[in-house]
Amino acid sequence: MSSLDVDRIGQRIMAGKGVFYVFKIDSLNFPLANVLKQEMLSLGGEVAVPREVITGKLKRCSCIILGTFSQYNKLIEKLKLQPWGLEKIAHRLEETLENVQRKNWSIKAGRFQLNLGERTYIMGILNITPDSFSDGGRFFDRPEEAIEHALKMEEEGADIIDIGGESTRPGAKPVSLKEELRRVIPVIKILSKRLKIPISIDTRKAKVAKEAIEAGASIVNDVSGLRYDEEMRKIVAYYKVPLIIMHMKGNPQTMQRNPFYKDLISEIIDFLEKRINLAEEAGISRENIIIDPGIGFGKTVEHNLMILKNLYQFKVLGRPILIGTSRKSFIGKILNLDVNERLYGTISSCCLAVLKGANILRVHDVKEVKEAINLLDAILNVRDA
Repeated sequence: MSSLDVDRIGQRIMAGKGVFYVFKIDSLNFPLANVLKQEMLSLGGEVAVPREVITGKLKRCSCIILGTFSQYNKLIEKLKLQPWGLEKIAHRLEETLENVQRKNWSIKAGRFQLNLGERTYIMGILNITPDSFSDGGRFFDRPEEAIEHALKMEEEGADIIDIGGESTRPGAKPVSLKEELRRVIPVIKILSKRLKIPISIDTRKAKVAKEAIEAGASIVNDVSGLRYDEEMRKIVAYYKVPLIIMHMKGNPQTMQRNPFYKDLISEIIDFLEKRINLAEEAGISRENIIIDPGIGFGKTVEHNLMILKNLYQFKVLGRPILIGTSRKSFIGKILNLDVNERLYGTISSCCLAVLKGANILRVHDVKEVKEAINLLDAILNVRDA
């Protein structure tokens, strides 16, 4: 419209008519579903409900709302004037619309600033473990090599270095607090003085997070989603560091035993929303939270593919999205490749994730993924003539 020299106010009005959204609402009682349908129909939109809702035989249901941005805005204003809880639906729709349109986040991580959304950030993986699925043993009890590898990843373009001392691969055995501290803290102390990018600590333990932050880490990556250690919330809130909340079904010992979901994406979104709310209750700023749907953590191959295909749906939470597909088994099973032969599969999945809304990619092969993503970012960010 700018190329046609359309009036700016007119552009704003018309743009809302060209953006279409589909939202799903669960567990709505049937009178509200009927009212919602009639109100949206009157605006030229639509609400899909089960047949039995019309007859009143179904007391509660899920519904799917279809409409343009302009229609949603008009619907929200109408619902705000309605009784029976419709005003709550209005506020939730309003919040969700704001969330899905949000493109930028500025997050302070110690002395660093993460300007997520302007480009894709690359998180380099440093596992100081003997049993990680991909590089287990490579840097275990070899602090000098671990440090050099982190510096190499920074040189290759990593924006964050994620350091972990406990493997959470399927079937991995827990590591004691003392041993996890022994593995990661000396390396973090040295790297925090040498790196010019932030360090995140990949841990489920509050004590490890605390010691890591004091050693120089400035982000906490909790793969348990605040379920393993109740003290983790307090530590993150006290130090005011960014928190990555990941979805995992079960724990590393049980998560791959026939994982089942009735509604995969909805269940993961519901989990993440509840953990975000729990974090906020503990004093953690919502603006400091990053979400991770947990590829490979309690998911089948099909589950992982569905998450990648529908990753954009996680935008309803309004938080930056981190995705970790690097060298994972679903790539190997589809392509019939061993763990160290999965580079192209990793790059392919990372590119798709960015197209679907990912803001941070957690990877082993920093240089190769960075090159692919730099080109993809350039294409996505070029201004139309």
